[in-house]
Amino acid sequence: MITVSDAVHNFIDGLAIGASFTLSLLTGFSTSIAIFCEEFPHELGDFVILLNSGMSVGQAACFNLLSAMCCYLGLALGILLGSSFAPNAIFAIAGGMFLYISLADMVRHLLIVINLKMNCRRVAFFLIQNAGLFTGFTVILLITLFAGDINLG
Repeated sequence: MITVSDAVHNFIDGLAIGASFTLSLLTGFSTSIAIFCEEFPHELGDFVILLNSGMSVGQAACFNLLSAMCCYLGLALGILLGSSFAPNAIFAIAGGMFLYISLADMVRHLLIVINLKMNCRRVAFFLIQNAGLFTGFTVILLITLFAGDINLG
């Protein structure tokens, strides 16, 4: 189940990367970096889940690699659709997926961790977790505000 959902997730990531490269080189690289920053811990987490389900290291790496290859299919389709079709629809799908993962999945896990820890540490966990969320929101806000001022040449 996790491999199939990760394959769909990676396919949509590839769509977003492909569509962003059809807009401009800067947009493509910034989208690729943002998706890499999201995918690296995500793939490590999937790898650990596969190991905990009883797979060997080789099997878990193989399944993780197969699901990651769907990104290339999405990349090719994203380039094709982005050059002939408005890429805004692709960005809307990818953005919705990122929002769902961050708000519905991560916040739920943040609350679970707070409830499992001792009462005296709740404030510290709350501050650390929300500092991470605030840092992520701040980075995205700064990129959005200053994207027009970034010059590669």
